Amino acid sequence: MPLLQVIVLALVQGLTEFLPISSTAHLYLTSWLFGWQLEGLDFDIALHIGTLFAVLLYFARDWVQIIAQGFGVRMKGDDELQHNHMLLWLLVIGSIPIGVAGVLFNKQAETTWRNPFVIGGMLIAVGVLMYLAENAGRRQRDLSSINLPDALAIGAAQALAVVPGTSRSGITITAGLFSNMTRESAARFSFLLSTPALAAAAGKALYDLHKKGGLHGVLNTDVLVGVAVSAITGCCVISWFLHYLRRSGLRPFAYYRILFGIIVIALALIRRPA
Repeated sequence: MPLLQVIVLALVQGLTEFLPISSTAHLYLTSWLFGWQLEGLDFDIALHIGTLFAVLLYFARDWVQIIAQGFGVRMKGDDELQHNHMLLWLLVIGSIPIGVAGVLFNKQAETTWRNPFVIGGMLIAVGVLMYLAENAGRRQRDLSSINLPDALAIGAAQALAVVPGTSRSGITITAGLFSNMTRESAARFSFLLSTPALAAAAGKALYDLHKKGGLHGVLNTDVLVGVAVSAITGCCVISWFLHYLRRSGLRPFAYYRILFGIIVIALALIRRPA
């Protein structure tokens, strides 16, 4: 894969994985418009590991506190996390639905569902839900109040992310807003919940590569550049997005999704063979 293509796609992944606008849609459509191929397992590994590094690096202190408290070790740190000692196990429970959905629907997600009409439809549908959640949510709750029903509801919403165009962060933040969480807390829980899913995706890509001939050549230039670019970009986006949510809402992203979805479907209709 040409280095310029690696850098462009890694930037797209880092910019869109943590914004509620669907990284899959942007990667697929960037490649579709430029006539690029997205079939290299080594590049899948680079993107998944890069975004996994981003969320692990940014939330490293939170994860240390969450894991320690989950095993009964008292730690000083984030006040919201200190008041929810069960958060580790709630994240584990919330990760089960997407694991089940991934096993059941991975083939469809990689083949029949990966087309502009499905992607465009999901961009629009989740954009509408996001707009409704922005208007309906009372934004009163933070991470200290998350409980089992919240983890199950947001985890079930994350399972929809196997459908291209949904956006893992978009659907889980939307579910958090419907649960009356603040925007920032919904986003933090979304990013923490994404960590096991990103780790599983990276692990699956490594396993698939192993089955196809081994991992001896995985540390090539494409992978290293892809990991670095997507990780650095992802960290910057997480920081910016959380700061943005402290003072602004999700309506611009909802409008963007709806408009983008319409454009995607229109382009697919125009470019469809007669």
